[in-house]
Amino acid sequence: MADRGDKAVSAEGIAAAAGKASKGGLPPVHLWNPPFCGDLDMEIRADGTWFYQGTPIGRPAMVRLFSTILKREGDRFFLVTPVEKVGIRVVDAPFVAVDAEIAPDAVTFTTNVGDRVTAGPENPITLRGTAVEPRPYVHVRAGLEALIDRKTFYRLADAAIEQDGRSGIRSGGVFFPLEP
Repeated sequence: MADRGDKAVSAEGIAAAAGKASKGGLPPVHLWNPPFCGDLDMEIRADGTWFYQGTPIGRPAMVRLFSTILKREGDRFFLVTPVEKVGIRVVDAPFVAVDAEIAPDAVTFTTNVGDRVTAGPENPITLRGTAVEPRPYVHVRAGLEALIDRKTFYRLADAAIEQDGRSGIRSGGVFFPLEP
């Protein structure tokens, strides 16, 4: 639990504030710059599982709610509301792309929290790692990425085309190589 002077900040309090702020879509977290209230014992593991105080958050609606108020500043991640900001830990990427609709010039990913994003100039696919252990990501929003899970990456590789001697896919008018 983070400490904000005389008041403790809890996941429940953050969730209640987020629920109020997110009516009608994604809240404008990029516009919010509330005071930092400390770190919350919350972690997003590499497989996309959200933990609070060492226990997995079992309610998908709660995870989705938290995901809508997630903000990245440099290498740190925060849950923000109009009045408070708490730090959380993210092991790899905050989201996992668990599926994709693959069309000739559009690849639309679905994340583990229900976001849908079409790869393109604003949402590039990037590869890290090595040729043996590639780590593919897609930009979701405001500096937040999703790790593309293995089965989805294999589907992308199966749909790959050759361009300039490289294997990759096209989406949004951009060619994205599928090799580091």
